[in-house]
Amino acid sequence: MAGMANVLGLIFANMHEQTLPELTKARAMASVPFGSKYRLIDFPLSSMVNSGITQVGIITKQNYYSLMNHLGMGSEWDLARKTGGLHILPPYGREGSGMYRGRMEALSGALEFIQESNTEYVVMADSNVIANMDIKPIIDFHDKNGADITCVYGRGVYTAERAAVQTVLCVNEDNTVYDVLARPAMSGEMNVALNIYVMRRRFLEDIIRESLCRSLYSFETDILQHKLHDYKIMGYKYEGYFEIIDSMKTYYKATMDIKNRDICREVFSLKKPIYTKVRDVAPAKYGIDCSVKDSLIADGCIIEGTVENSVLFRGVKVGKGAVIKNSIVMQGAVIEEKASFIDAIADKEVTITKNRAITGTIDYPVYITKGAVV
Repeated sequence: MAGMANVLGLIFANMHEQTLPELTKARAMASVPFGSKYRLIDFPLSSMVNSGITQVGIITKQNYYSLMNHLGMGSEWDLARKTGGLHILPPYGREGSGMYRGRMEALSGALEFIQESNTEYVVMADSNVIANMDIKPIIDFHDKNGADITCVYGRGVYTAERAAVQTVLCVNEDNTVYDVLARPAMSGEMNVALNIYVMRRRFLEDIIRESLCRSLYSFETDILQHKLHDYKIMGYKYEGYFEIIDSMKTYYKATMDIKNRDICREVFSLKKPIYTKVRDVAPAKYGIDCSVKDSLIADGCIIEGTVENSVLFRGVKVGKGAVIKNSIVMQGAVIEEKASFIDAIADKEVTITKNRAITGTIDYPVYITKGAVV
């Protein structure tokens, strides 16, 4: 078994933001709030830490101030260390690098950091997958099979609309990837890449240098597709719960999924916790006439109305006679007296004024932008 202290973790903070423009206009994908008190980056970062990885680099591009504020020195993840620890890697990290177009250009900007890590393996992950994953068996699988690249995938049924923003892997019986389809126009049951990849560090450095001198920037197209028969590329099937956040619809679905007890116990396992920034906030307060059913309520909320089948983040205020159903209400939002907010998503610090009714549908929830007063 490979020692996990000999593994470098790399997390891409800004990938796939075009699929979720409403929530990533002013924040990185990694900073998108989720599940009443978490951010999306908490899931890959906690998975790495729980697996024993003690050195992690966060590759950023833009809108990463709130991400830096959330991560701090990495204390909540036990990554505030003299050796290894957590590192924020902004663009222009080395001479000649800049705003990257794809994963390979992003990696070229972090090349010196990768070299100086002096680890044997590198695990790369994006921030748009909700899962609580053990990385150890993936490293062992990679080592046992002598793979150049191991791609983690999940199997599920996808519409043509969702498949059009995914990378689909064709894997044979011995777990070898024999075809890679980027954004295919197809539907049905398929193996979808979870954008988690394992490589030996020296191999990764070699393909970064080659991509740099050939002006290649896409890992999926220029490496997985075009080098498919040059490298040994293996597929590791992840059997646990996962959800790829690739639209407001899937963000809404994943949020509502965690209210399912079985899914919640798997994702927020007591043995493998999902860590996040700790805030000193008073417990939620519930008024005498309030009604709360089947909902997640974060610290600091004041509930005087009705909340059903919803997720409320820290500091949300629900006035008397107000009704929230099937909705996500982010930090600091205010739903005033006798207002109704149904099948909808409110970003941070939104105010829904008295007697106002906002109604969407479960398939297409209404989204209210950050700081808006409606």
